[in-house]
Amino acid sequence: MFNKNSELKRIRRANARDEKKINELPNMVDYDDANFPGQSSPYLRVCSRAMAAARASSKDGRVRMNYVENAIRRAITEYEDRYEEKMYWLATIVSGAPFLGLLGTVWGVMDAFGTMDSGGATIEHLAPGVSGALLTTVTALCVAIPIVFAYNNLSARTRGEMTKLENFASNLADRIELETSA
Repeated sequence: MFNKNSELKRIRRANARDEKKINELPNMVDYDDANFPGQSSPYLRVCSRAMAAARASSKDGRVRMNYVENAIRRAITEYEDRYEEKMYWLATIVSGAPFLGLLGTVWGVMDAFGTMDSGGATIEHLAPGVSGALLTTVTALCVAIPIVFAYNNLSARTRGEMTKLENFASNLADRIELETSA
C-alpha cells in the first residue's frame, strides 16, 4: 500500500512537471528526448513514442496519424499494466481476510464443541474455543477493513492517473496532427 501510494505521488509530480515543459514547446516537431535529460515520466514516454512514429511515418511532409495513434495506444497500454501492478495483491487480501476470519470462527467453535465430554457443555469447556474463534474473527477484520479503504483509494487514484494519461495522449495526438498539417 505504501509503495503504491509513493509511486502514484511520484508519477503525478513527474507528469505535471513534464506536461508543463511539453506544453511550452512552440511546436511538437521541436520535441527531442535530449531536452529532458534524466527524466522519465509516462507523459514523456508517450510523447517520445508518438514523435518517433510521426517522424518515421512522415512522407512528403505529411504525418500518417494512424501510426502515431497506434504508438500512443501501445504506450498507454504498457502504462495501464504498470499502474495496476500489484493491486491484485491488495484485492486478494481484501477478499480473503474475511474468509480466513470465518474459517477461524468455525474452527474455534468446532474445537470448543469437540472438547466437551459427557459431562455436558460448561463454560469451562466452551470458553477457550469460542475465545479463539472470536480472536481470529477480530484479527481478520482488523486486517480487511483498513485494506478495503486503502484499496479503494488506490484504485480510484490509479484510474484517475490513467484518465489523465489518456487525456494527455489525446491532446498530444491532436496537437501533432494540427501542427504537422499546418
